[in-house]
Amino acid sequence: MVGEYDAHCFSGSGYFYDQVLEYRVWCHPERGAEDIYQGDDYFYAFATFAEALAYSQQTAGAETPLVLIRQYEYINEPSPGVFEHCHGDRITEWQPQWLAGSKREPDSIARFLQQPPI
Repeated sequence: MVGEYDAHCFSGSGYFYDQVLEYRVWCHPERGAEDIYQGDDYFYAFATFAEALAYSQQTAGAETPLVLIRQYEYINEPSPGVFEHCHGDRITEWQPQWLAGSKREPDSIARFLQQPPI
């Protein structure tokens, strides 16, 4: 389903992910990207980070890649240091480096809530 997900989604947060859906490269006409949507920003979707990175490096006005993830359970932080275990299907964009060590396991959230980051 790469390229089939809505452009509007959450951004960041949740601490854990369940699935990687696609990698996105956002393009900005005001920064030199081709203007194909009357000045609006747009993205191209890729199946792999390597493809997305190569495209972003060779395209004027392109950002570095983001990763679109799905979360079935995640952590909400409504205020600094207050954490809530949430359930529900949520799609959000992350920085690709956040994937390392963040794949949700059955006890990931319980362990996090016992010792949240400082």
